[in-house]
This record gives sequence, structure tokens and C-alpha cells, in this order.
Amino acid sequence: SSREKRWFRVLKIDRSEPSELHLSEDPVWYSQQEVKSLLQRIAEGNRSTGGLTFVTKAYGIAGCIKFLESYYLILVTKRRQIGCICGHAIYCIDESQMITIPHSSVQTDVATSKNELRYKKLLASVDLTKDFFYSYTYPIMQSLQQNVTSAGMKETPYENLFVWNTFLTEPIRSRCHNALWSVALVHGHFKQVKLSVFGRELNVILISRRSRHFAGTRYLKRGVNDHGKVANDVETEQIVFEEEAGSWKGRMSAIVQMRGSIPLFWSQEAGRLSPKPDIFEV
Repeated sequence: SSREKRWFRVLKIDRSEPSELHLSEDPVWYSQQEVKSLLQRIAEGNRSTGGLTFVTKAYGIAGCIKFLESYYLILVTKRRQIGCICGHAIYCIDESQMITIPHSSVQTDVATSKNELRYKKLLASVDLTKDFFYSYTYPIMQSLQQNVTSAGMKETPYENLFVWNTFLTEPIRSRCHNALWSVALVHGHFKQVKLSVFGRELNVILISRRSRHFAGTRYLKRGVNDHGKVANDVETEQIVFEEEAGSWKGRMSAIVQMRGSIPLFWSQEAGRLSPKPDIFEV
């Protein structure tokens, strides 16, 4: 739906295919009454097989993924606004849900195998409610300077270094040839506070963006990889915004700091044993 809930689009996902992702996008924009009428016609036409069943209310698709057989849809089911940049709302995720796309009647034993369940459990261990944030209208994965110089950009830059779910959203974006249905998640930190300095109201925003390449803790990822990506690559941006009363216009200042592991090939073993060298008397 549009932001004001006046216009609606429809995305159709085929659930009769056990291992492939078939989806189609209806190019028509429907009004609220028209989309209700469309859903009623779909329910009537499928009454013999159960009709329509409400599954969940979602605020965006975080991606879809396939392990051994079935595709799964990852949805943002509850969100919370944590900030605002020049009138663009910034959200974090309060709840997410993973839904199996193929209908249970077409799934094979692979869908319930131990390996499939193990992979699902590994993905579910990623807590999207911690340290993830996104925006529908502001390219939060880019710095303020990049957004000002690239004003008028229509497509969200999913291939950006700091879009965490680039791989997860690629199946939907490639089939729809747009990025309308998915949200670009950034992993890191976002904090916004209002300050009053000598009677002047200031917005101070601190954003840290973690790179999706060669990520990991210091004992698992260090140095640089074969593709030239360093471990623990983080971009930190501080924005100071003095807005004019009653508008989103004003003066802004931004500072960007980059940090990452030393760009050399090296590693550190994470063994529990710390062998001590032998001591010889001379």
C-alpha cells in the first residue's frame, strides 16, 4: 500500500511449486474499494479449496531464502520508529516472521528433514530485532553527502556495502525488476537525540553501518580477504541538524569516520590451549 493507505498493489506468489519461486506483480494500482473487491472475487473463485486465509500483517519483506527444497519468506511483522532524517522516518524491527511458501500438500520429505530444520534454526538464530534499521524513503545505507549528491535517485542501492540483506532480497528484486516489495536492512547502530544549546534546538544523529562483506568477530575474521574486503568494516556518521521552525528545512553538518581491520593476510587461532615455550638454562 501507499503511505497514506489510498492505493494498493498486488504480488502473487505460486504456492503449488515445491522447490522453485514463481511470483508475478500486478501492474495495476488499486483503490481501497477496488482491492477489497478483488480479494472478494479471489475468495469466491477459490472457495472449493478453502478460499482466502489471513496470515499476518507485514510492513515489508526482508527477503526470501531456499535451503534444500522450499523457499521461505522473511517478513517484518512489527516495526517501531526510532528517528527521522529530514522528514524521512527511520524504523527498527520489533517482530519478524518466517513463512514457508509451498503448500504442505506439495512438499516432500526433504522439507521436514533434519538438515532442513537445522538450516531453518540457524537462520532463525539471527535476531532481526537487535541492531537492524531501515527506511522506506531515505537511503540510510549511504552517508548524507552521498544522498545529497545523488538526489533524484529512484532505486534503492541494494548492492551497497552496508545493505545486510542484499542476497536475501535478490530473488524478489530480480523477478519483479524493482525494489518496491522489499526493505533494505542495515546492521549497526542508530541513535537520535534532541539538544538545546544556548536556546538553539539541534538534532544529533549517530549512525554506524557494518559492512556485509567479511563480517565476524576478531577471533574468526581478521585482516583482508581475497576480494580486498577487510574484517569488521564499519562506517560511523555523525549528523547535526538545525531545523527551521515548522519545516524540515535547515542547516546540516555531517562527519563520516571509517574503520576496519588491518588490510593484511593474517589470522589468529582461537584455541583454548596457550602453550608456553620451554625454558633452558644457559
